[in-house]
Amino acid sequence: MELISMPGQQAKGKVWLVGAGPGDIELLTLKAYRILKHAEVVLFDALVSQDIIDLIPHSAEKIAVGKRAGKHSASQDEINQLLVTKAYTRRNVVRLKGGDPFIFGRGGEELQTLVAADIPFEVVPGITAASGTSAYAGIPLTHRDYAQGVTFITGHCQLAGRPMDWQGYANPNNTLVVYMGTLNANIISQGLIDAGRDSKTPVAIVSKATTQDQQKFIGTLDSLGQLAADPALHMPALIIIGEVVNLTDSLNWFNPQSAEASEADFSTASLY
Repeated sequence: MELISMPGQQAKGKVWLVGAGPGDIELLTLKAYRILKHAEVVLFDALVSQDIIDLIPHSAEKIAVGKRAGKHSASQDEINQLLVTKAYTRRNVVRLKGGDPFIFGRGGEELQTLVAADIPFEVVPGITAASGTSAYAGIPLTHRDYAQGVTFITGHCQLAGRPMDWQGYANPNNTLVVYMGTLNANIISQGLIDAGRDSKTPVAIVSKATTQDQQKFIGTLDSLGQLAADPALHMPALIIIGEVVNLTDSLNWFNPQSAEASEADFSTASLY
């Protein structure tokens, strides 16, 4: 799709690429909150929690452009065009993404579009799903005794010309975090086992992390497909693979039932 710009005119506004964090409203950064409160138009993804969407001013135009597997509400080209078009007519345009916009969020692609259209922008990072999910699930991503490194991958498993590096991902001394991997859980499990990762490696799928609806599904690598097929599992969900998953019982501090009361008490009135 070729972008439609406005020759001879300058963009009126600026685009803010903002990370909304993993869901819990209190994990939103102060800067993200300030930018949101001054937004004139917000393009937001499906992974942004309703509590955070409710922070958007009533006067702002809200545009849902979220993408979920099999349920795309807007193509990437359409989102790019919207960002350009809105920047020509509004001063404060916010592109709001769940987690961090530079980690599997296509934030870089959208900024390249803005650069090509000569539109000013700023990036506000957010707590990525991996760190937020692992913290609220009691699963440290690294640990001197269990994992000396961590790798983030996308679970689409459909990168043309770029096959999955199962051999590299099978390192037993690393934690593997898989974004968007539940639909290909069996492929991921088999690929890692075939590459030498122990079939009994602990795994966790954490659903709706950091919210009152958070759930954990714990098992081993050879049962990953079964865990992902559990009818009680709801999106969004993240897969964590590695020995550190064994720590979840002893380090489990988060009580989802208490999260609702905490969110209800949240007040930002005194922040700005």
